[in-house]
Amino acid sequence: MILYRNEALYRSSFTMDLSEVKRKKAGYMKTCLKNLWDTDVEFIERMDLFLKDVEDEPELNERTRTLAICASLVGCQALDVFTCIVEDTLEVSLKAIELKDLLYQACAYLGYGKVYPFIQQTNGILKQKQINLPLPSQSTTSKQTRLKKGSQAQVDIFGEHMKDFYKSGSKDSVHINRWLAENCFGDYYTRNGLTLREREMITYCFLAAQGGCEPQLNSHIKANIRIGNDEAQLISILSQCLPYIGYPRSLNALRCIKEAV
Repeated sequence: MILYRNEALYRSSFTMDLSEVKRKKAGYMKTCLKNLWDTDVEFIERMDLFLKDVEDEPELNERTRTLAICASLVGCQALDVFTCIVEDTLEVSLKAIELKDLLYQACAYLGYGKVYPFIQQTNGILKQKQINLPLPSQSTTSKQTRLKKGSQAQVDIFGEHMKDFYKSGSKDSVHINRWLAENCFGDYYTRNGLTLREREMITYCFLAAQGGCEPQLNSHIKANIRIGNDEAQLISILSQCLPYIGYPRSLNALRCIKEAV
């Protein structure tokens, strides 16, 4: 059943919503849905209704919401929708430096192979918007300091039990714990582009959207709560990401939240 019998009226309302994309949350998906107008009108109508329901949930500020959705789209490898959203929100609710830092950090959780296409696509969008590349450096570490500062970031996020964690493990695997400290945390978490709370929040989104990482997701949910992203905020973030990552991964993440608190 088509909910909007007056197709011209619905097209008009859809276009009016699109004109407000820079300040209306539903506009993110609507830019992508518009491409399906001639082939999938019933799907568009139902998705439109669902997105309005999502809008009615407890609000996040627009910057946090955009960060979370972009992180979840990278996590579930939704390059086309990511492109639509970035084209509409870049330099409006999300700065180029913030987006690039999100992508750099994603390499630690998804792998360079999965993130490379997103970096390439983002560079193309930045060039179209006449934003000069490379962007100003956000790095705060050197080859000599990345391990020490990364280890300290682990302590700041997870607690004192992570002090010198990079030295732990068997002889044949201790190097992985060292890489975790100096690369994942020393190279990325120490950068200036995002706050520590924002970095833990996008990691939560990467892991929830990727799926199959529940032990790590549990740890990072606890870390999020520890540094100030409480249960209510994590559920709000998950609610806004659900249309993009689906119910199974969202329900898994919700279970992890409930187990962590």
